[in-house]
Amino acid sequence: MELTIRQVRPWGGRMCDVSVSDGHIRSVEPHDPDAHQSGEVVEGRGRLLLPSFSDVHVHLDSTRLGLPFRPHSAGPDFWDLVMNDRNNWRSAEWPVERRATHTLGLMIARGVTRARTYAWIDAECGLERFEGVAAAREAHSDRCDVQIVAFPQAGLLREDGVVPLIEEALRNGADVIGGIDPCLLDRDPVRHLDIVFGLAEKFQVPVDIHLHEPGELGVYSTDLILERTKACGMQGNVTIAHAYALGGVSEVTSRRLIEELAELDVSMTTRAPSVDTCLPLAELTSAGVRVGLGEDGQRDYWMPYGNADMLDRTWMLAFTNGYRQDELIEHCLAVATIGGAAVLDPTGIRLKGTADRPGLEVGDVAELIIVEGETVTSAVMDRSPDRTVLHAGRVVADGLEIL
Repeated sequence: MELTIRQVRPWGGRMCDVSVSDGHIRSVEPHDPDAHQSGEVVEGRGRLLLPSFSDVHVHLDSTRLGLPFRPHSAGPDFWDLVMNDRNNWRSAEWPVERRATHTLGLMIARGVTRARTYAWIDAECGLERFEGVAAAREAHSDRCDVQIVAFPQAGLLREDGVVPLIEEALRNGADVIGGIDPCLLDRDPVRHLDIVFGLAEKFQVPVDIHLHEPGELGVYSTDLILERTKACGMQGNVTIAHAYALGGVSEVTSRRLIEELAELDVSMTTRAPSVDTCLPLAELTSAGVRVGLGEDGQRDYWMPYGNADMLDRTWMLAFTNGYRQDELIEHCLAVATIGGAAVLDPTGIRLKGTADRPGLEVGDVAELIIVEGETVTSAVMDRSPDRTVLHAGRVVADGLEIL
């Protein structure tokens, strides 16, 4: 399939015509208004051309987007949030499959063509939520590449029967084995990580661990994860999500963690939380740590936030980091696009620093979004609905509607 994108500005640069074939960018040439184009033509109309978004931390099985607004009803603690979801998900107006499919469609229409979603597995829901997410992936398989994490949201060890269910999900198409708070939730970090890394080895899948643990406890769990990564030869195949507290310990400890994350090629994902104790974004990417962005929950039983728009979440990442300079705001967009893609595929393009703007060169995969904006920073600030989304070199959405 051949396609030409006329009159666009890659990363806000000069006006160009971009040709695409076989799912890859084949040429980037100065715009020629008189040039004859063969094949399909997409009119850029002077808009920005950017890599498409990679939402690498989303819970499609919990979403309530598209449903009536539900006031928040959970208590303040993490376990309160877990139980609030468990006690209410079955009574949602739509089943998981419909909710997940609807929300994934909204995400694609707004520019996501790569995603990693968690599927809650425990003794209460079994594989129901995993199966609903798998159905959503299948429904949009020609519009978005989706990885599913077999995720023990309520812990691996607190209830009987969870580990066999996780194994069954991995046999049935889950792409990643998940873990969560080895100390705080399961209270047995050695056994927890034995199971997680053991299943990763058995099924030859990556690891993705939620880490909400505070201060030095979070550092302790991170050190155990890093040790396991090295011992099991899992470099490039482990992700730590959230890790809100790792930048709130001593500067020496934070610097050591950044260096070890880079050395062992352990990636990190964030939902742009409003806290000042996370490891610093610019320092992570400058050190070579792969970092991606995700929406996390989307108007679910955990929080009323989230609207399926990764451009909106990019604004939040810049805002919560206190960024004002164009380079740093554009860097947030690079994290939300190519940064996340590198979390999903460690063999792909990686960000080299805050000034790096990859993903639109000849030979790169044609995972693209065309969006209105005077500059990249203004596009993040204004978040225009005038968007055209391409997956594997094919238009899959336009004007916030999937095709």
